[in-house]
Amino acid sequence: MNELSLQPDLGIEHVADLRSSLATQFENAEPVVLTGDRVARVHTAGLQLLHAFVRDRALAGRITTITLPSAALIDAANVLALAEGLGLASQPAGFDGPENNGDSV
Repeated sequence: MNELSLQPDLGIEHVADLRSSLATQFENAEPVVLTGDRVARVHTAGLQLLHAFVRDRALAGRITTITLPSAALIDAANVLALAEGLGLASQPAGFDGPENNGDSV
């Protein structure tokens, strides 16, 4: 398992940095865990990129989960109707992953 902490600012001006971080993990066959507790600011472009990463890894048969999502990350995902695709639909802020409660992401 590889863990990547999401940056605090997922604003449009930081999407290139996010893309670079995610690209290092895209081909990784092992599960990737994205930790979202530091995310304080989210723009549509950042969330769309994050969603595309999770979706495309899933289509390739690779597991990706987001743990400890901040309130900002959950709120943005809900507003943009991407929460389900990101596995955040039923997660409260700070949720530490499905292994702790039996749910799947």
